[in-house]
Amino acid sequence: MNKTVKTLVIIYLFQGIIHNLGHPVTPTFVESLGIEDYWFGVFFALMSLGLTIGGLVWGVLGDRGNKRIYMFVGLLFYSLGQFMFAYVGNVYWMVFFRFVSGFGVAASVTLLISHTIEYSDKRKRGYNLAFMAAAFTFGSSIGYLIGGKMPSITYFEDLRNVFYFQALVNVVHGFVMYLLIIDEKSIPSENPTTIIDGLKAIRNLDKTLIVFLISLTFITVGTINISKFLDVYFRDLGYDTSQLGDFVFVTGMVSIFSSLVVVPFILKLNKNMTMMKVIQIVSAIIIFIVFRSEKILFVLYTLFMAYVIVKIAYQVLEQNYISDYASEGTYGAIMGVRQAFFAIGMFIGPIVGGVLYYIKPIYVFDFSVFTFMIGFLMLLLVSRKLKQEKHLINE
Repeated sequence: MNKTVKTLVIIYLFQGIIHNLGHPVTPTFVESLGIEDYWFGVFFALMSLGLTIGGLVWGVLGDRGNKRIYMFVGLLFYSLGQFMFAYVGNVYWMVFFRFVSGFGVAASVTLLISHTIEYSDKRKRGYNLAFMAAAFTFGSSIGYLIGGKMPSITYFEDLRNVFYFQALVNVVHGFVMYLLIIDEKSIPSENPTTIIDGLKAIRNLDKTLIVFLISLTFITVGTINISKFLDVYFRDLGYDTSQLGDFVFVTGMVSIFSSLVVVPFILKLNKNMTMMKVIQIVSAIIIFIVFRSEKILFVLYTLFMAYVIVKIAYQVLEQNYISDYASEGTYGAIMGVRQAFFAIGMFIGPIVGGVLYYIKPIYVFDFSVFTFMIGFLMLLLVSRKLKQEKHLINE
């Protein structure tokens, strides 16, 4: 791993910590304002809509050069959104500022990954993406752990202060990131792509890639609903934010194991598409069993961890697969498109999940099983198309 990628991994680790400080307290904060649980899904959905639009915009801008400037500006938007989300106290303005947060954070999420791909030898790309996934996931688990325990400190008993603190630390993170990132490896063309041209170019994407991206959307609906409504589910089972933080920290440790041990082993098999299909079947089976168990805490700390392992593996495999469709100078745009399809799933999931959870909590997790199976069927179509293309080439 070269020096630049190591720097990006460290940055992504701290971003994972900072950007997850507010998550464990969000359900309790929303409840304290007398807001219905349904809005919890709406908040996350609007943030995802911001990610969708932001991923496309920041990705195209990043390919024009000056990635670190766009990432810094994006993080300022994120801080503004988080601060105002806690400050305004009005549900409709809270929805708007969740959108602002999503639009802002899309810059660093998209461009850090595209920068990693740009600085990675193709043979090592999958391994570097695995380290990035491990760093962010481990950072996220630390963020959950810290965020979950913050309300036990007198100053943070007012949960708004958790978000204010997060916004401040994120600005500092933005400054440090700007100073550390080397920009750029590639030299922008004399006639750089405009945002409008970049968005129009999406129509020319390979059809097989489009099917794959749609499968990513369905799979993301499932994974996001599990991760986000598990927070609410923990609260409804009577567990506090500290216990939620402890649980997510354990999943982070398991994710590190997956990224550093399981993923490299899978990459060596050179059966990435096959493994992505297997992962969806395994995920569906595990989630169907876990949330029907009478010993829910026991299975969350045991069988559910197998789901965490394969979920991380899928994330690395799909990013590596999508990056093969990019060429020099277009990594930002292609990962922006990937982020957009990913965020569409993040948008649809909580909207549908919020309604299902209101009816009966287990319906949310059953819906995740359904979306995993849809994703699996679409991966079958991709696999079939790839075999046909390979056959034509051989002829």
